[in-house]
Formats: sequence, C-alpha cells, structure tokens
Amino acid sequence: MPSSRQIAEIATFQSFANCYLREVNPGIRVMHRTAGGTFDCVEWSLPRHHMILRAEVTSPSLCGPRHFGRVWGRGVSDVMWRQIELISALHILIHECYRQVDEAEADVLRGFELELLMRVLESYQQTALYIDRAEPDPADRDHFIEAEQSLVFGHWQHPTPKSRQGMTYWQQESYAPELRGQFKLHYFAAKRDHVRHASARMLEAHEIVRSLVGTPGDGVVLGRDEYLLPMHPLQAEALLLDADIDAMLRQGVLRHIGQLGPAFTATSSVRTVYAANADWMLKFSLPVRITNSVRLNRRQELEAGVAMAKLIDRIGFTERFQSFRIIQDPAYITLDLPGRSESGFEVILRENPFAGEKGGGVVTVAALTADPLPGQPSRLARLVRAVAARDGGGLQEASVAWFQHYLDCAVEPLIRLYDDYGIALEAHQQNSLLDVGNGYPSASYYRDNQGFYLSERYRALIVGHVPETQTIASLYFADSEIRDRFAYYLIVNQVFSVISRMGHDRLCDESLLLRELRAHLERYAARMTGAGRDFARHVLDLPTIVSKANLTTRLYDVDELQSSNAPTLYRPVPNPLRAPIVLTVPRTDHAIAS
Repeated sequence: MPSSRQIAEIATFQSFANCYLREVNPGIRVMHRTAGGTFDCVEWSLPRHHMILRAEVTSPSLCGPRHFGRVWGRGVSDVMWRQIELISALHILIHECYRQVDEAEADVLRGFELELLMRVLESYQQTALYIDRAEPDPADRDHFIEAEQSLVFGHWQHPTPKSRQGMTYWQQESYAPELRGQFKLHYFAAKRDHVRHASARMLEAHEIVRSLVGTPGDGVVLGRDEYLLPMHPLQAEALLLDADIDAMLRQGVLRHIGQLGPAFTATSSVRTVYAANADWMLKFSLPVRITNSVRLNRRQELEAGVAMAKLIDRIGFTERFQSFRIIQDPAYITLDLPGRSESGFEVILRENPFAGEKGGGVVTVAALTADPLPGQPSRLARLVRAVAARDGGGLQEASVAWFQHYLDCAVEPLIRLYDDYGIALEAHQQNSLLDVGNGYPSASYYRDNQGFYLSERYRALIVGHVPETQTIASLYFADSEIRDRFAYYLIVNQVFSVISRMGHDRLCDESLLLRELRAHLERYAARMTGAGRDFARHVLDLPTIVSKANLTTRLYDVDELQSSNAPTLYRPVPNPLRAPIVLTVPRTDHAIAS
C-alpha cells in the first residue's frame, strides 16, 4: 500500500498535469518502452529545458481528467530515458511555463513562479495530511456533512486544489472540513443604526441570528438598540485587528461578546458552516486564500441572495420540478462601516434542508466523482454496483440507467429554468448535490448565491417578478457569455466528471454515456423554445467548449473574484460531444437508450 506522501504526490502531479494539458501544451500520445513493458504516455517537448518528458497514462478519458503514473525524461540529444520523481517533474513543468515569456518580465514572473511553486507544495502537504486523517466512506449510508468533509484531493481542474493561504496548521484542526473539527461562532453586538440587514422570509435576519444562540435568558444580554452579529472565529480574529473595527469597539458602537451557541463544522467550501440541529447554515468572509481567491462576501452578493430567493419563490419553478431544489440564501446581516463598501461582517444566512436525519443520502457531486483512496471504490462506483446487484442487471445497464436518472433530475431542470426564465446557475460539482438514498438520483439541489446569471434577453420578465434585480449590476449578462459559462459549469465541470468517473471505474464506456448526453440535449433542443434551446444547440454543435483556465489564473497570480478580465479566465477546448467516436455510432444503437 502506498504511503500518504506517495498518494499525495500522484494526486498533486495529476491535477497539475491535467491543467497543463488543457492550457499550456496538449502533448502527443506515444508508447514508452522499458524492460518492464510498453506503456501509454503523453509526451511533452520542453525546448527551454532542452528535454522531453513522458508521463504514463494509467487511465485515459475522453472528457475528464487522465490518471497518471510514472514520469520519464531525457535530454533532446540523449538516448537513455531516466525515471523522474513526480514533484521534480512538476517543478520542471512550472519552470517551463515561465521560461516561455518575454525576458523583460522575468523578474515579475519569477515572483509569480515562486508563489505558484509554494502553493503547489502547500497543496501537496495538505493533501498528505488529509489522506492520513481520512475516514473510510460509510458502506451502508451517505450523509450530507460526511460527503462535504470527504474531499481529500479537491478539484481535478485546479493546479493547487488544497492550497489555503492564511490558515495555519494548528487552525486546520478546527476549521478544515477534511479534519471534521467543530467550533462555536463568535458573536458581536452592534447598535441597530449601524446594522444593515434584509430577508425574503417572515423572520427578519436579526431574528434568525438570535434564534441560533437559543432563547432569551441564556446569557446573551442585548440592549434594546442592539442586534447580534455572528462571525467565523478566523474572521473574528482578523476583524479585531482592523483599526476601523477597533475604533467602533472603543466608541461603544460595537461589542465583542465572544463564543456562543451550538458547535458548527465546515462544509466543503470551508467558509460555509453547518450544525446538525440548526435550521440555518452561515456563509462568512474568510481571511484565507482558497484555490484562486480570498473569499469575501460582497454587498451585491448579499442583495442578490435575497432578490433571487424572491424570484425563485415567485416563479414557482420548483413546484413544477419536484425533483429539483435551490437551497436559498434569503437573508443577510452586516455591519455598516462609513467609507467602506464591506466591513468584513457580511454574513449570508442559508437555509438548511439537511438538519439531522434529513441529510441522509444527500451527497455533493464532487464527493461522488472524487478519486478514492487506493484500495477503495469511489462513492459513485459503490452506488452503481449496489444498484446493479439489487436490480439484477449488468454494470453497463445500471450505469446508463443511473446516468439517465441523474440527467433527468440534475441537468434538465437547470436548462429548463434557463429556457423559461433566463436564469442560469453556476452548477459546478461542488455546488450541486444529489439525493441518492435509494441508489438512483431522485432529487438534486443547487446552492450558491454567487452563481446566478440572468439573461439580458429576459430582463423585462424577471424585473416584472422582482424589480430590485434591476439595480444589482452583477446579475445580468449577455446570452453569449452565459452560454459559455453555463457550458463550463454544468457540462464540463459537472456532467463530464460523472462520465469520466464511470469510465475510470470501468463501469461503462465513456462514449456510450456521451451519446446518451447528446440524445438528452437533442430532446431538450427539440422541446424548448428560448435560451435553453440555444444553449443545448451551442453544446451539441460547436467543435469547442469552454473550460476554466485555472492554471493560467495561477501562473499570473490572479484573484479571479477581483479580476476585471473574467472572460480571459475561460478558454475553448475540444468538445468531447463532437468526438468521432461519439458522432459516428448511432444514438439508438443500444436497448437502454430512451
């Protein structure tokens, strides 16, 4: 059995190499021969290093990540190949990226290079720690919070998936979801005229917060002119060091009460927290750079959550699609700080439909499709094999049936929502959850108030339902931009990950599932009449599909949430739905096709 260090090295190289293939150099496919046999490899020519690298492909994929094994290298004038340690090979690839640019920028780029290398190594170290501390997946049941905290390896399309700058090793024990720590929230009392809040529910935001710490008389004494503000402990530490906040504390406008209420634990996003018996989850700003960005709740995102809760309620969409739910962020509360658009106290209040046993069987798609630890099945493989054994069919039949159920409850409603109302969702695999309590997906959930794209084409319709969306500039986009982003988040990031997981697990041939996806998209295009139809045709007909350029973002040390060049963070890649093996085989060539 490989050590946690060896497993983490493979995972770290694999994440980086998949990004390198998509964004920097696709390489060429070659067969590498050694005394031990012949191995399928991708070969990269690295002219700035005057060398060639070959990485063993242990499991290919038409639409998702490749799995890698050993790496060999040789100088361009050498004959003999030598095996290279994975972290050393990764360092060579990073260096090659930066040696391809103008020498005039060398000093600035050297700083970027060292920053990226540091974050890659940090991500590797965190992954090794999480492997050491991982718990086996429950064989008999899944639960929302268990799945949230099981993501040992992170996002396969990111070069530093477990990098968290700003969280020390000793803070990880409490605040890293992978280590399953629990902690109480810090609370502040603020004068009411300095508090901004809104709610789309019967309860006001300050009433929701008050309910989190219990009933009056439990030790929380508030003045008649005060509201309670909850805060993540990490953010509370940072706020107490802020000069403007310190001034408010000294003036008596703000009071730091300390830790109160029930224990919470981190979900997969790190900054959204969950308590089993609480009706609400809370999403905080954090002084931590997670993957690409320091995670901040912006004022417009708070307002968008309330506006979108009103919109979803008023259009009644989830009443038509009983198997689809949006987990809403219908309230927020924050401290107003003169001269600053955000104070750091911005708190999003998210409904918690998974309290207690209600979370049984609900799993994020990211957890379903994640690579398992060596010797263990993936969550998805375990589900599909159980379904096949229960229903008496073969693995391929069970895989296709499972995939069809998944498309019906997790993909079709999202495209229909876009078609009917011009609302597209940033439905990547971490934002998307499935109820798989009965084996097959029976319901899907979407979360994230940062991930709404409203079509300019539908503006009049949407404003008729919720006039305040008109004033939230971050909500409306041109359909051309929405189609690209929606294609990435829903199709590339989410659906392709399900397909590639089944392929890596040898459950079903990827081309069969890609043809099944084509058939579903063709039906959507035939039945729909608006933006959803155009989106389906966009995905079906174009030779390329957009993917997020996370490595490029990291190469130039861009905080994507602060970048004014967001479109440059996406780039076209070959569309697997247009691959010859997918197009040339009739779509109705198997009995299971619907």
